[in-house]
Amino acid sequence: MNGTRSNVLVGATRRVTDTLIIVVAVLLVWQGLARVAGTTALAGPVPTLTYFADFVPSQRFAVNAISTAITFGWALLIAYAVGLAIGIWMGAHRLSGAVGEPILVTLYSLPKITLYPVILLIFGLTLAGKVTFGAIHGILPVALLTTAAIRNIPPVYLKSARTLHLAPWQIIVRVLLPATLPEVVAGLRIGFTVTLFGVLLAEMFASEHGLGFLIVNDMALLQTEEMISIAVVLFVFAVVANALLLWMERRMHRRG
Repeated sequence: MNGTRSNVLVGATRRVTDTLIIVVAVLLVWQGLARVAGTTALAGPVPTLTYFADFVPSQRFAVNAISTAITFGWALLIAYAVGLAIGIWMGAHRLSGAVGEPILVTLYSLPKITLYPVILLIFGLTLAGKVTFGAIHGILPVALLTTAAIRNIPPVYLKSARTLHLAPWQIIVRVLLPATLPEVVAGLRIGFTVTLFGVLLAEMFASEHGLGFLIVNDMALLQTEEMISIAVVLFVFAVVANALLLWMERRMHRRG
């Protein structure tokens, strides 16, 4: 027991030390780039963090952060639901997968920004347009990775399910999802990141609210401290969320 606790403490200490080293390295590189580029193009760590401390608690930041959070929440929900549904269907139905997968791969390789004018024509400058554009980014990786995971299920699992005369929904819930959960979580992790990216792009190009809108506005006004402060918030949020999903993915791989 003592040996196990000692190993855990050593591992935790190493992770903290590695994190501190990375943070210090980032700050040093940041300061070096600020000196090379100049304060007009890139503010240094000290003025940025000072501005950050005043800006993040402000009402202006809160209103725009809530707007982005609402858009991102709906986009992520749709991306996960639609992506999982498509992936399960194409993975379980061979003909659908053979026909649909090349189409999804082609769509995934296209720059999604080319579709935004079409989305604007359909939805206009509304929440639905931003949600749709963000969800498009997440649906495809979730669907493709879910399809691949289901195809890799050992055939004996499905044969056993048919022998037990399980209903289609029971096969999905009791066989397909448990057997593919680690790979599916990997798809959800990637879908999370690209959906957030899609939402920010939508706010940058056609929105009057949100963190993406603030970034574009700050670029026009040369408000580098505010722009980098928003980037720091988004970076921390993405790192924490991805770390949680990665931890879940590793735990499931160990159980598998």
